[in-house]
Parts: sequence; C-alpha cells; structure tokens
Amino acid sequence: MVDVPIILELAGYALGAVGAVLVFFEFFQIPNYIEYDPDYNDYTLDISPMEVKQHTWIGRVGAFCIAVAFALEFFATFLAQ
Repeated sequence: MVDVPIILELAGYALGAVGAVLVFFEFFQIPNYIEYDPDYNDYTLDISPMEVKQHTWIGRVGAFCIAVAFALEFFATFLAQ
C-alpha cells in the first residue's frame, strides 16, 4: 500500500503541472482589445476601460491549481516527518 504523504505529493505534482499549463495558455492569448488587419499588416488598439478584459478564467484556475499544489506539497512534507 502506498503511504498518504506520497499520494499527496504525487497529487500536488500533477495538479501543479495542470495549473502551469493553464497559466502558460493564459500568457499567450491575444488580448481582446488588439485586432490584427492582414490587409495592412497592422495592429489596431481599441481600448475602452469598460470592455478591457485582462485575465481569463483559464489563468485564474491555473493559478489556483498551482496554489493548491504547493499546499499539498507542504502538507505531505509535514505528514512525512
């Protein structure tokens, strides 16, 4: 049988990896206020303070997964001692 600290440690690694991938996707999204026009090879910025969306749920869920992964790692470390 596998010990509980090892299970928590492996779960933390898996959750941290999923969270890191989600945060990675968040960093490489084009913001909704930038538009590219291929005819003129030009970018247009249309900034309205009420419509600007800086972060999506992908990044928020990813950051939460990373935080929970760190908590699981610390908890597994304390259980192992």
